[in-house]
Amino acid sequence: MLVKDDPQSFRSYLEDSSNLKGGRADRVIIPQSAAEIPSILKDANSKKISVTISGAGTGQAGGRIPFGGMVLSTEKLNIIKKIVNLNEGGYVVTEPGVLIGDLKAACGKEGLFYTYDPTEQTAFTGGTIATNASGARSLRYGPTRKYVEALEIILADGSRLSLKRGDIRAKQRKLEFEAGGKRYKIRIPSYKMPATKSSAGYYAEDNMDLLDLFVGQEGTLGIIIEARLRLLRTPPSIFSCFAFFTSLREAWDFARSARDIGPLSIEYFDENCLELLRVKYANVPDESAAAVFFEDEIADGEDAALVKWEKILSGHGVSTGRTWAAMNEKNRRDFLEKRHFIPEQMNEMAKRSGFPKVSTDLAVPIEKNEVMMRFYSDRLQKSGLRHFIFGHIGDAHLHVNMLPSDRAGYEKAGKLRLEFVKKSISLGGTVSAEHGIGKTKREFLKLLYGEKGVREMLEVKKTFDPNLILGRGNIFAAR
Repeated sequence: MLVKDDPQSFRSYLEDSSNLKGGRADRVIIPQSAAEIPSILKDANSKKISVTISGAGTGQAGGRIPFGGMVLSTEKLNIIKKIVNLNEGGYVVTEPGVLIGDLKAACGKEGLFYTYDPTEQTAFTGGTIATNASGARSLRYGPTRKYVEALEIILADGSRLSLKRGDIRAKQRKLEFEAGGKRYKIRIPSYKMPATKSSAGYYAEDNMDLLDLFVGQEGTLGIIIEARLRLLRTPPSIFSCFAFFTSLREAWDFARSARDIGPLSIEYFDENCLELLRVKYANVPDESAAAVFFEDEIADGEDAALVKWEKILSGHGVSTGRTWAAMNEKNRRDFLEKRHFIPEQMNEMAKRSGFPKVSTDLAVPIEKNEVMMRFYSDRLQKSGLRHFIFGHIGDAHLHVNMLPSDRAGYEKAGKLRLEFVKKSISLGGTVSAEHGIGKTKREFLKLLYGEKGVREMLEVKKTFDPNLILGRGNIFAAR
C-alpha cells in the first residue's frame, strides 16, 4: 500500500466537485489490492479513527472530503476482472476504481452495454454504486441499483460480506443473516421512500434485498471492493437531437409528449444555458427560450426514426431549421460535448467569482413536474440571481444552479434552495435524486424523513459500524 502523510502531497484528496471547504486528514492510504483493506480497517476500528473512502472526486455532495482521520483511496483497485456474454446480455465483474468511461468502452468491445450514462465519464464505478447514480438515460433504463447483481464488501471491523441479489430478503421489515461468524439483525427504517428516482439515505422497503441497502449507502456501511453489474446488448444506432423552442411552454409540452414515446433520455436547457452554449457554438438559433435534447434507439431504420420525430417536433411548432440532429457516433459525441460544456462553464464561472454555485438535485413525481418548473421559474425571476436550469426533464429531475457574485447573493441562494427543497418534499419528491446526501444535504434529509427516520438509519449503520468510523459526516452529522 502507499501512504501519504505530508499534507502537501494529498491536498487533492481534500476536495471534490461540491467545492465544500475545510477538508483535512492525517494521512491518505492507497491500497494496491483489495487484500490490504481488511487490516487497514481493523486497525482504524480498534483506534476509532475515521475512514473516508475516496473515489474520483466527481461527487457533488462532499462525500469524499474528510474532516479528520484517514482517507482510503480506491484508485488502484482498477481492474475489470471479467466480461461475460450471455444470450440476452451479460455481466461485468469489476473493481471499484474503474472509470465509468473505461468500463463502458470495454463492455462495448464485447457488444455489451452498461446503461449508466453520467456527465462525468471519469467517475469511479464504486462511487456510482455508493450513490445509486442514474444519469441522463435513467428515463429508459432506471438507476444503478437495477443493474447491481452482486457485491463484495469489507465492513468496518475488516470482515468480508459477500452479497448476491436474491439471497437475503427482508421479512416483516427485518433483515436477518449470518456473515463472518456473526449474526446480524436489522430493522428496516419505517419511512416511506419518495415515488421518484432517489439517492437520499438508505433504501428501505418491506421485502427489500439486503444488496440494495449497500447501493446508495455512500461509504457509511462498508467499502465496495468488487461488483457484478448486469449488461444489456449494445443498442442499435442512436438518434440524437437538440430541439430549440421560442417559449418555455412549447419546450415543456414537447418534453411531455416525447416522454410518451419512451426515448433513452430527455434533457432540458433554459435560455441562460443556451447563452453559455453560444460562447463556443454560434449556431444556437436566435430567440430560443429553451432547448430539449433527446436520444432514441433506431430500431426500425434511420428513415423511420426521422419520420417519427419530425412528426412530433412539427406538431409542437419546431421546424427543421430549429433542430440539430445526429445519426452517427461522431456527431453524437459532438452533441454530448455540447451538453457537457454547459456545466463545465458554470463551474468555471463559480471559480472566477470566488463563491460556489448553489445547486439542487431534486426530483418530483412526473405529474408534478410542471408545478415544480413553474415554481422554479417564478422564484428565480424574482430573486434576481444569475441562474441556470438544466437536466433530466423526462424524469422530472431538473438541476437548478445559482451563481452568486457576493456574500449577500450567496446567502439568498441558500435560502432559495431551501424553498425548492421544501417544495419538492411537499409534492412527494426527493431531496437528492442522483448525487447522494454526503455532507452538504444532511439537513435536507431530516426534512424528508424527519428526526425519527434519520435515527432509524443511524441504528442500521451502528449494526455494521458500531464505532461510526466509516464515512464520518456523510448522511449523519459527525459524532
